[in-house]
Amino acid sequence: MRIIPLSEGTFTIDQTKLFVPFDERRDRLEERTPGSLLVEIQPFVIVTSKDILLLDTGLGFEKNGTLQLHQNLQNAGIDPSAVTKVLMSHLHKDHAGAVGIEREGLGERLSLPNAVYYVQRTELAFAFEKGFPSYITGELECLRNNGQVELLDGPGMIGDYIRYEISGAHSPYHQVFWVKEGGEIAFFGGDEAPQLHQMKHRFIAKYDHNGKKAMELRQQWWETGEKEKWTFLFYHDVKNAVWNFK
Repeated sequence: MRIIPLSEGTFTIDQTKLFVPFDERRDRLEERTPGSLLVEIQPFVIVTSKDILLLDTGLGFEKNGTLQLHQNLQNAGIDPSAVTKVLMSHLHKDHAGAVGIEREGLGERLSLPNAVYYVQRTELAFAFEKGFPSYITGELECLRNNGQVELLDGPGMIGDYIRYEISGAHSPYHQVFWVKEGGEIAFFGGDEAPQLHQMKHRFIAKYDHNGKKAMELRQQWWETGEKEKWTFLFYHDVKNAVWNFK
């Protein structure tokens, strides 16, 4: 399998839950609001023998009238129409901002025209119940009653090589994925395994729905990943997008 990080840049986020661009060449973290976190926004493409997979969709920002997700895919040599499956860990705005696309006169539609989107049914319902600021429901309308969307109920398999399960620690219905092919295992833990340093240290994050569970899951995944030689995909890591034990 081939793994391609699609970086949208580095940002700081504070209690307002606004993502503010951060340029390390000119910006200083200590000048941002106290408690600001420094994060990367980084969907992933996994190219397998069967599919072109997209894991989460990023913020949904545009540059020069083009969806940044589309531009990043094209920069990686992938036509957006070639993506076959979109695996959504959860629907917070920094992970699901580009699930849909809206253009004047066209209305709202899914951003990847030939892909099937895989979303937990309970996560979609919770997003509309909870709403702003964590979820932007207007951007998620295209996931409802859409033939391109497969709503999942609990754990299971997509085809014969993608396993998923509800982990429910960062958000109540957050899910994680294992993609297995040719002896390789790629693990995507979304916001429950977002950065390398979080895997190596035991701590409880206040921004998690269940911080203790998230901490325990990270420890469990790290230990199993070391034994089974997983490749970890870190959505929010500024320096380490992909990590493995090989």
